[in-house]
Amino acid sequence: MSTFPHRHLLGTEPLSAEDLTVILDLGERFLEIAERPIKKVPTLRGKTVINLFLEPSTRTRTSFEIAAKRLSADTINISAASSSV
Repeated sequence: MSTFPHRHLLGTEPLSAEDLTVILDLGERFLEIAERPIKKVPTLRGKTVINLFLEPSTRTRTSFEIAAKRLSADTINISAASSSV
């Protein structure tokens, strides 16, 4: 499998067909993890993920938080409504 050459994914415009294939292949690997009894992997252990939400969305916030926790990251959620953004 090819490696993903981008540090951040902020949009799909700069992605090549190969980049998209890497993302989809990785999704298949995470499906295997999601089917385990313990759904955590140590990928981000010791790292902190900060989620900044400018519009309220419980589903989006929760999805991002669960994803970070499954990667063993600590999470901090910041919302525009409760911040001086």
